[in-house]
Amino acid sequence: MSSPTIQPIDCRVVGGDKLPAESGGSDALCASIAKAAAEQTSSGRFSVEVRVLGSAALAATITTADGRKLPEQRFAVSDRNLTKSSFDRFARALAEEVAKAGGR
Repeated sequence: MSSPTIQPIDCRVVGGDKLPAESGGSDALCASIAKAAAEQTSSGRFSVEVRVLGSAALAATITTADGRKLPEQRFAVSDRNLTKSSFDRFARALAEEVAKAGGR
């Protein structure tokens, strides 16, 4: 079995300075999204702009490879700050939305 190849995605984080340091920051968030896209083989290429709304909330706008903008996706945790595992859950949700939209 081969490991998934990272799908080429364009990831931009706005307000990354609001992310808790222990989360890994903007780079960790984009890496989680790229990994989730690679694992969701039907997601295809897409671009995402993630807005950091605070230390516990994110919002993302996704544009598919064919230029379609998907509805804004929001994510928040209520009992703590965002963590690496929060990023992973949000990233999987984003990749699933792209896959549902036909991604390619």
